[in-house]
Amino acid sequence: MKKNLVWALLAAGFGCAAPAQAQVGLTASVGTGGLGLHASVPVHPQMHARFGVNALNYSYDGSTTNVDYDYRLKLRTFDALLDYFPNESGLRLSAGVVYNGNKIDAHGRPTAAGTYRLNGRSYPAATAGTLEGRVDFRNLAPYLGVGWGNPAAKEKGWAFSADLGVLFQGSPRTSLANVGCTAPVLVCTQLAADVAAENRELQDDVNDFKAYPVVRLGVSYRF
Repeated sequence: MKKNLVWALLAAGFGCAAPAQAQVGLTASVGTGGLGLHASVPVHPQMHARFGVNALNYSYDGSTTNVDYDYRLKLRTFDALLDYFPNESGLRLSAGVVYNGNKIDAHGRPTAAGTYRLNGRSYPAATAGTLEGRVDFRNLAPYLGVGWGNPAAKEKGWAFSADLGVLFQGSPRTSLANVGCTAPVLVCTQLAADVAAENRELQDDVNDFKAYPVVRLGVSYRF
């Protein structure tokens, strides 16, 4: 349903832009949302519709109080934006909706002694199995920002493009579980309870991601 809403917005925007379809600008960019490709079409002399995709995979290390993690950030967003140009300087004010497929996969690393330390208890990794988690975000997120550059200007050719904004993706949702516990049943049961406590700590650590900063630099070409 949410994906269908984004596609409906895309179709409506291109429909409104049909009279000016000769003025189409494409922008290739790089930024905090990953590598991006956007199409801009005029819907009014001072307003353009902009649609695009951004994607990138990025791995990094992190930790909570108890556990070290290998994180893999998977950036996947689809933008449906309106750009308003208050004057002819190239300054633009942007707002719209983003289909947010961003997520983070987390893989817990045992200590040098080969154990997991969870909720004050130690478990041998050999029998505890692996510690796997994920951080997900709200699928539909509003976007507000400012930028520079007019990809669909009247003159054909190359131009510079920049964006600075915020994606309001809401409170992250975390899920953490141990996989493959071969210890006795009572130990595995206690381990599951301690993993749940660790999941709450992981949730606290990622709550700062409610607002995701968007910074993009790119080059545009108007056909």
